[in-house]
Amino acid sequence: MEQKPLRDFLEIPYDELEELNLKVKRQRIKRESPDKVREERIKYLTDEKRIKAVTVCFTDLEGRLHMLDYDKKFLLKSADNLTFDGSSIRGFSAQAESDLRLNVDWSAFYWLPSDIFGPGKVLAFCEVLERDGTPYHSDMRGQLKRATEQLFQKDGTVFHAAPEIEGFLFKSRDAERHYHEEGKFEFISIGGYYHALPGDGLRTFIDKAAEAQRAMGFENEKDHPEVAPSQFEMNFSYSEALVAADQIQLYKLLCRQVAAQQGLTASFLPKPVTGVNGNGMHINMSLSKNNKNLFYDKGGQDGLSSMGWEFIDRILNNANDICLVLNSSVNSYRRLDPHYEAPNQIKASANNRGAMVRIPFGNERSARVECRSVAPDANPYMVLFTLLKTGLEGPQPQEDAETKRSRTRFLPDNIYDAVRFFKGSQFIAQTLGEQVQGKYAELKVSSADRCPKQLGTRVKDAEIQFHHEVTNQYLWNLF
Repeated sequence: MEQKPLRDFLEIPYDELEELNLKVKRQRIKRESPDKVREERIKYLTDEKRIKAVTVCFTDLEGRLHMLDYDKKFLLKSADNLTFDGSSIRGFSAQAESDLRLNVDWSAFYWLPSDIFGPGKVLAFCEVLERDGTPYHSDMRGQLKRATEQLFQKDGTVFHAAPEIEGFLFKSRDAERHYHEEGKFEFISIGGYYHALPGDGLRTFIDKAAEAQRAMGFENEKDHPEVAPSQFEMNFSYSEALVAADQIQLYKLLCRQVAAQQGLTASFLPKPVTGVNGNGMHINMSLSKNNKNLFYDKGGQDGLSSMGWEFIDRILNNANDICLVLNSSVNSYRRLDPHYEAPNQIKASANNRGAMVRIPFGNERSARVECRSVAPDANPYMVLFTLLKTGLEGPQPQEDAETKRSRTRFLPDNIYDAVRFFKGSQFIAQTLGEQVQGKYAELKVSSADRCPKQLGTRVKDAEIQFHHEVTNQYLWNLF
């Protein structure tokens, strides 16, 4: 007599996963009633007996993704009263005021590939709240959500974003944590742009990660090896800003997990190896109203409308102040190097890839502004919130905008200068709030002080070990 399996947990084929996740994405974009969506999700979780847990996600101030698995039955009973210890999260609350709450965003709900996350799980993003239920100031996802909702409620304007996220694939698991032992990273492939044989290590990784992203509703466009050895990029379609930011967090999570399953490391350090191109996270942005692209003007300079150029001018005018948001680690200032196509020039150009802002060739649908000087380790919610606020509300240049656009200035080449600009900025204080401004600067100085003051030509152990994306809580506690 055949023994019945002890467990019957949910496992969904990739094609069905994609349909389910795209349906949820469409609900988000249509802005279906939160009450209706919540009711639908809770009914689904109640009826689907094969789900054992719900993975609940939030992001800290530096951009790390934190995940808690709640037993499904417990979550259904306690969804309105989920709490956690905020003092255990770097950049969150002090010990004396540590209790924070989680509010499940039922619209940001994902069915998961079981071969990557394990069977019987679904995932939802959360907002972080104070004990009294008000928004928590250091939750940048909540800030981005409120800002985009206010923009839409005001006159129907929608903020779209499409990230291009580069990463490296290195030999061995946890290569970043063991960097101090080897003093180097080892490439899995030494091919280059668009070059990888079918079945080699890099191509196998890209194929599996891209399949998982498609299944989670990313609407992939293309995936390929990048310019540097062992470098990859998987592009997906533009979406509303909050959806795009959630997808950035999932992209990095999926890449890391797929690489770990293959005994490798997916790294999003901006410049882990000198002498080759670094990792960027180019952010393509546009605004639309009533399905009309507000950045497009067929007769405008480079096909951009006056609104599009004003958006660019404000970003360029405030580039130094926002640089720390876009480049948040000691290592990211290695990438802002005048060689290797580094976008360190505070200028806009249709062709110059060294410019901070590029204007890609576009039509009525695709006209956009591309901010190239963003590192992939930055907090995506803080990046998109800051770029949106800067582009729409930032101080305009006092001199002739055309003159300022063409004049070459440079972004800071080290984190200390970036911190100084950030801390001294009245615009940042007004935009992020003085509490966030102070906390964030303190975190960045804390990391910088553990690293050599001068970058030099060799990547130092400390800039890897104390990088905010590397799990090293034990090391931090030694100080």
